[in-house]
Amino acid sequence: MLQRFIKKILSARVYDCAIETPLDHARLLSKRLGNEVWLKREDLQPVFSFKIRGAYNKLAQLSEAERQRGVITASAGNHAQGVALAAQQLGIRAIIVMPQTTPEIKVNSVRSRGAEVVLIGDAFDEAAAHAAKLVAELQLTYIPPYDDEDVIAGQGTIAVEILRQFKGLPDVIFTCVGGGGLTAGVVAYIKYLHPHIKVIGVEPADSNCLYAALEAGQPVTLAEVGIFADGVAVKRIGDIPWSICKDHIDEVILVSTDEICAAIKDIFEDTRSIAEPAGALAVAGMKRYVTREKAVGQRLVATVSGANMNFERLRYVSERTEIGEAREAILAVQIPEKPGSFKQLINTLGGHNITEFNYRYALDDRTTDDAAKAQIFLGVQVSRGAEETSDLMGALSNGGYTVIDLTSNEMARMHVRHMVGGHSPALLNELVYRFEFPERPGALLKFLMSFGTRWNISMFHYRNHGAAFGRVLVGAQVPAEDKVDFETMLDTIGFRYWEETDNPAYGLFLGK
Repeated sequence: MLQRFIKKILSARVYDCAIETPLDHARLLSKRLGNEVWLKREDLQPVFSFKIRGAYNKLAQLSEAERQRGVITASAGNHAQGVALAAQQLGIRAIIVMPQTTPEIKVNSVRSRGAEVVLIGDAFDEAAAHAAKLVAELQLTYIPPYDDEDVIAGQGTIAVEILRQFKGLPDVIFTCVGGGGLTAGVVAYIKYLHPHIKVIGVEPADSNCLYAALEAGQPVTLAEVGIFADGVAVKRIGDIPWSICKDHIDEVILVSTDEICAAIKDIFEDTRSIAEPAGALAVAGMKRYVTREKAVGQRLVATVSGANMNFERLRYVSERTEIGEAREAILAVQIPEKPGSFKQLINTLGGHNITEFNYRYALDDRTTDDAAKAQIFLGVQVSRGAEETSDLMGALSNGGYTVIDLTSNEMARMHVRHMVGGHSPALLNELVYRFEFPERPGALLKFLMSFGTRWNISMFHYRNHGAAFGRVLVGAQVPAEDKVDFETMLDTIGFRYWEETDNPAYGLFLGK
């Protein structure tokens, strides 16, 4: 099988439209990680993504009759842009079906290439189903985003360039994994020529279709996928990529959203370019590999696979980066509610740089001054990650403070740190839930209207992060006997939700 793909890769027609991207030495990352790191800069392609390679190669193989009828594809963005540009260059009509949650920058880019855009559904699978209907109705040729030999061969030209550009041979190559087209192309070429070079795929922990397939021994369909790295939000690995990867990929590494955000910053610091979340996956996985293996002096290559980032998302990325780098600890610290307490706390911190300090006076009539306690939401810069956080908490405990680590608490990071107000002592029967809903015009209003008027909304926090899904924290006054009815109503709304009433961040800073 690999030999057949080698021939396809070497004969792939990509350079009429794509460029040979540089393999840049990442000086800062190399120094920090103690290894030699190179970045394969696919973010510099005409559509700011490697997807142009496979898309153009596929369209270039079409018959004249197929070109005359036109093509269609479903994509969350990067493959769509590749098909749109390839079709424009070849003079072929193109229809692109995209989820309504696709970042606007990608939608506008597709339209600017002359393609017809159809927005439907909240995720790729719904868009793909609609595209399949249009294929039958309009007799168009479907251009798969990853599960196609010509598409895989086009992506495999990246591996050809890496080996040609690298002085010597790399020890490990890291690639992002969505449907598997890029990884399959790289694996096929590298393993045929140099089986000793490791090829490692990287997936988000909440979109791990190849990892799940390797665990099960066969492709599986994930019940749901995370959408932060929207370019790889795929529920099932492609059949053809699976046939290559199952026997030849060395492993798949899973990374968190915070690690992806940290990798975006790493790439920026070395290149001054801003990768999209999927584009930074390989770097995030490389960093985890180095830490896990205690690797030193190895030659590592990571693909920077795309840079189609909505500007509005940068705020969210920036907020998560320090935690992803294990450079910020978020703590809840209880101090006496009396003059001089702040100064004493700062002295106990021993010179640590404070990144956040939130406090709201919350004394009520039933508390004596001597018994009063204040809760501080505290962000502290750390350089040694969890080890330094543990040392800091020990110093605070020894100083007589009650302290809780909220660094990994999603509600604390996403909502509580941005909320004003404080405790509400007179509030009765409050339940707290965290929601995710598809982010598009009118979605927040629809969400609010879905609650009806039976239960009072007592707390609400929402921030637009420029991401595909909006995130909301809601408090509602629900008597105990109504809880079943309330959650039945939530199920009817249909958005993902988690109860957070027992979350310590709520109890410390917002609850009764």
